[in-house]
Amino acid sequence: MARVLFLLILAAAAEAQPPEANYDESKAGSYTLPDPLVFTGGGRVENADQWRKRRRPEILRLFEEQVYGRTPRARRIEYEVTSRKTDALGGLAIRKEVTIWVAGRQAPAMQLLLYIPADARKPVPAFLGPNFRGNHAIHPDPGITISKSWMRPGEGVVENRATESTRGAARSRWPVEMILRRGYALATYYYGDIFPDHKDGLSQSILPAFYRGGQTAPAADEWNAIGAWAYGLSRALDYLEKDSAIDAKHVAVLGHSRLGKTALWAGAQDERFAMVISNDSGEGGAAIARRNFGETVERINTAFPHWFAGNFKQYNKRVNDLPVDQHMLISLVAPRPVYIASAQDDKWADPKGEFLSGVAASPVYRLLGAPGLGMAEMPGVHEPVGGRIGYHIRAGKHDVTEYDWEQFLNFADKHFGKR
Repeated sequence: MARVLFLLILAAAAEAQPPEANYDESKAGSYTLPDPLVFTGGGRVENADQWRKRRRPEILRLFEEQVYGRTPRARRIEYEVTSRKTDALGGLAIRKEVTIWVAGRQAPAMQLLLYIPADARKPVPAFLGPNFRGNHAIHPDPGITISKSWMRPGEGVVENRATESTRGAARSRWPVEMILRRGYALATYYYGDIFPDHKDGLSQSILPAFYRGGQTAPAADEWNAIGAWAYGLSRALDYLEKDSAIDAKHVAVLGHSRLGKTALWAGAQDERFAMVISNDSGEGGAAIARRNFGETVERINTAFPHWFAGNFKQYNKRVNDLPVDQHMLISLVAPRPVYIASAQDDKWADPKGEFLSGVAASPVYRLLGAPGLGMAEMPGVHEPVGGRIGYHIRAGKHDVTEYDWEQFLNFADKHFGKR
């Protein structure tokens, strides 16, 4: 009897675990994508007015209810410029550090780091993106304040806190000098300021500041970590609109990996972002969810239960029942420029699935009078393509490289005007 019980427990445990990841294209499965230009109740979107007034809000609501959760109404930010240096990086930049209270003084504050070209004679466009290891990690600049927020375990992190040894540790992902010399400002904040990235991080996040009376957790259709990180991006843009050195009409929001998902969701909700850039965002980001390749809905919800709305978990084993897919997230950015970047060795993020989202979102761009991706076959490695939707796949692994940034800057030059 004991052996039978033991075997039943093992079987139940095995069933609870997601299946092994598939990397065989022939096993990616067949699927039919929901059409972004067909209303939920039937009937086709015929013009830009119908898209703007009916279909776009319908798709946005489905993502809110079923994937990322509803975001509460924004609150007025409070901010304080805590440091300013006019000759940072050897005179190349003006550096500012800004504390932003995104949900009142009782909630966690966000620390925004801003670099502006020192020789700018008029407001400059900007790239805005969250970072993984604290503002101090993006550059060895000794003037950047070491983050005091909770950190994921890693080299130089002691008891979940950053140490001086992590200064500049993520520099390879943030070519600050190159961005500045191309005429752009760079703004970033540590995502853990908004929601510490672990399954029990909710209580230390900004979410409790938005609870209704008696509420202790988000409802199944309310926001979680990705929604909170995206909210932080919009509140950072609130500040940039107040900074006279920034051309706030030309701010590109970008992110890598889980923060690429965040950038896409922020850009879908907040149309003030003039451009959206997704780097290796994979499942829950740019990759088609219905493809059984690399990470899946089940695997992401199992490993990271705090990222998405509770309702998203009901699709773990029935992804084809999702009323949306990620090409529809890309379509919510239309007709604004959106760039999707993949890496050849990053099979987990499903590069082909990321590309196919751009293909399937293109009809919405064309309806709105803008060129979409412009091709249906994946380009070769290091062959950037696209119109208002841009795409590249580069050699290498899951990372952000100088090559990626060169393409982002070129894309921004194309659509914002070369500086």
